[in-house]
Amino acid sequence: MRTIGFACTSAEAELAPAHFDRREARPNDVVMEILYCGVCHSDLHWARNDWGWTLYPAIPGHEIIGRVIEAGPDVTRHKVGDIVAVGCMVDSCQQCDQCHKGEEQLCREGNTGTYGGFDRVTKEYTLGGYSKHLVVREEFALKVPTGLDISKAAPLLCAGITTYSPLRTWNVGPGSRVGVIGLGGLGHMAVKLAAAMGASVTVLSRSDSKKHDALELGADSLLVSSDPEAMARSANAFDLIIDTVPVDHDINPYMPLLDVDGTLVIVGQVGPIAAPSTVPLLLGRRRIAGSPIGGLKQTQELLDFCARKNILPDVEMICMDEINHAFTRMEKADVHYRFVIDMASLQAA
Repeated sequence: MRTIGFACTSAEAELAPAHFDRREARPNDVVMEILYCGVCHSDLHWARNDWGWTLYPAIPGHEIIGRVIEAGPDVTRHKVGDIVAVGCMVDSCQQCDQCHKGEEQLCREGNTGTYGGFDRVTKEYTLGGYSKHLVVREEFALKVPTGLDISKAAPLLCAGITTYSPLRTWNVGPGSRVGVIGLGGLGHMAVKLAAAMGASVTVLSRSDSKKHDALELGADSLLVSSDPEAMARSANAFDLIIDTVPVDHDINPYMPLLDVDGTLVIVGQVGPIAAPSTVPLLLGRRRIAGSPIGGLKQTQELLDFCARKNILPDVEMICMDEINHAFTRMEKADVHYRFVIDMASLQAA
């Protein structure tokens, strides 16, 4: 189907309107009109080819809320008019052990990314949610629970599940002690979700300038990581630290903060980080781990959890033609805490 989106044609080019063709819908597909799309830091990395594997023209966007406007004859999960959500993937093999476990993000054949992937049937390059329409396999369109504000919910599909998944993997609940490094799009969701699970939550930041915001989001305290004495007093203070920093950084100062068998989970930086010392790992039986998004079952669980607990990202709504300015502001960390594009503005743009 012919549609329109905002695309970049090179790492140096700004995003601009572009007409393009979505693949033809198959019997098990739904066609969505996209209503809202979150702006993820990964979108910026993808547009700028920071990871070195972007193909152009590229259309970012993998935090998507939309309305079903067409359902294939084999579709049983959705009907025309349903409000649905799509995150970072639109397909997987559905046959391997990981897919059978509901861990499609870890598909042995690799999941198909909402953008930057290749359709498993046609081999077409996938283009993301900064667009008017999306065609997606029905299983990968999740149900948006009644009561969840669809104008704010889009970032749950990446920032939300990226932080919810490690909280669930490491069994966070009442009595857990959780640290969160960074208070951006990912970090503010980690704070809200961990607090809602009953954990004691501490934000780790280089200054105390974000203390008020951290406490407003549900944190119990803020630890100034540039203060050696404060860091020394917090030795062995955490069971889990979620590291949301999206650039190369040194994790060594944080390792002594973990208790025995504690884990620091990296969810932000894709690529190299400063070399970690093995000393605190060996002496404290501590761990460094990584975690991507969650699978479909867990992402639906997150949406339902947020509806029950009334948890939503803090967002700033923008029009589609403001995306390049939004990218500039993201590079300066000038957003509290996530941009969401009102896709009704796309036609006017």
